[in-house]
Amino acid sequence: MSKKVITREEWERKLKDVKISKKDMNKLVMNFLVTEGYVDAAEKFWIESGTRPDIDLATITDRMAVKKALQSGNVEDAIEKVNDLNPTILDTNPQLYFHLQQQRLIELIRSGNVEEALEFAQEELAPRGEENQKFLEELERTVALLAFDDVKNCPYGELLDVSQRLKTASELNAAILTSQSHEKDPKLPTLLKMLIWAQNQLDEKAVYPRINDITAAVLEDPAV
Repeated sequence: MSKKVITREEWERKLKDVKISKKDMNKLVMNFLVTEGYVDAAEKFWIESGTRPDIDLATITDRMAVKKALQSGNVEDAIEKVNDLNPTILDTNPQLYFHLQQQRLIELIRSGNVEEALEFAQEELAPRGEENQKFLEELERTVALLAFDDVKNCPYGELLDVSQRLKTASELNAAILTSQSHEKDPKLPTLLKMLIWAQNQLDEKAVYPRINDITAAVLEDPAV
């Protein structure tokens, strides 16, 4: 079955028929700034657009201090800060607490404190691994780093990447946002994913000007 061909003129006409208010667009931008923790930008955008954030901006500063501590490898400081914010966050999220303790172990291994790392794994993480098979598997992968001289190039070397810190920091950031009754993820990336999904669905039925580069957001003429 041949696909329907939609010209650029027709497509742009359809796009113009879709009405999106400036107020809704501003809320979308503010949601992104608040969720990702861009305090200064959120304050400036509030002044310029009149869009009030739906959360106290002071809490963002505290949340970002927690995230920054974790991203720099200072896990103990991050745990202390999050407990100051809300002690129930870690008490009610055993997986998050395990991952924070796992990150502490990774940092000990990174710094070459082998004996301290083994002692910490045995006392703090092993008991949790006995209660949860997934935790045990993650613990075994982490401890396995100690068996290699060149840990960065071993099979589990990705645990020492900065991306591992960022992953744990994002998990903690999401938990703090949830505790504050705020969405844990910004809406904008979700909308972009929906755009990509919608285009993929439409590709099966029509040829039309599509956005191939999301960062540029430029319509490209269909190949007919």
